[in-house]
Amino acid sequence: MRIDAHHHFWNYNADEYAWLDGPMESLKRDFGPSHLKPLLDVAGINAVVSIEARQNEIETAYLLNHASQHDWIAGVVGFIPLESPTVRTSLERFTQNRHFRGVRKVLQGQPEGCMRGDEFNRGIAHLKHFNIAYDLLIFARQIPEAVELVDRHPQQVFVLDHLAKPRIEDGGYEPWAGDIRRLAERPNVFCKISGMVTEADWKTWSPSTLQPYFDATIDAFGPNRLMFGSDWPVSTVATEYGRWVDTVMTWTASLSEAEQERLWAATAIESYRIVPSPGLIPSPGIAGSTRGAAGLG
Repeated sequence: MRIDAHHHFWNYNADEYAWLDGPMESLKRDFGPSHLKPLLDVAGINAVVSIEARQNEIETAYLLNHASQHDWIAGVVGFIPLESPTVRTSLERFTQNRHFRGVRKVLQGQPEGCMRGDEFNRGIAHLKHFNIAYDLLIFARQIPEAVELVDRHPQQVFVLDHLAKPRIEDGGYEPWAGDIRRLAERPNVFCKISGMVTEADWKTWSPSTLQPYFDATIDAFGPNRLMFGSDWPVSTVATEYGRWVDTVMTWTASLSEAEQERLWAATAIESYRIVPSPGLIPSPGIAGSTRGAAGLG
């Protein structure tokens, strides 16, 4: 079985997606299940985890509605206002839906100290009671503060998005590599192999330019705490879906079958506590690509 543990759906409007400006002009349109499913079929991806993209509970309900209609949407990481006094009420409401598997509040670009706030940490503390993961979306420079956050919640599952966005285009390897090792020392942190192409030069990136960052991440976390993510449709500014799948498959080809099973499915299932739909039958093996030439980019 293969799972894409990080993608987005949205119905575009200018007010709520103001971050889609400048070079992301091509993303100013709707992206829904009917656009993604053909790409998954060609790439041999069996299931996905949908991630919030507009920081409100209305979108969380919207994503859960998609999941109720498509058995290949295995989970949703939605937004809940963690600093709100009603956070527990929101969690009680959303966790009645079996597809609600995680919470994300965008922290990248927030002021220094945003992860140290008492209200924010009280909100994080509620998640463990509901067996809900927390997705960390941060910049590389914020990793030291994220380490402090994780240390305050040693029983909470954290999932790091996009390797913490190292500045690949600028050759920003250190201090990111050292910081990612420190974060990976915390056994309750998992990491997504995602978002790398949009941190590189969108037009000239190659697997070889990205591989040092993959190598550092797998050295830090090991394959048992890594999972695949596409970051579709954001990633389409720099790559086709199939090209990214092929890139990660090439990097992981030397791993054992058990390690590949972890990275391509089992880590996501464990960290998000996903119960796969009965209709999603695991494939007999994942080492070889099931895709045809139509999916190559």
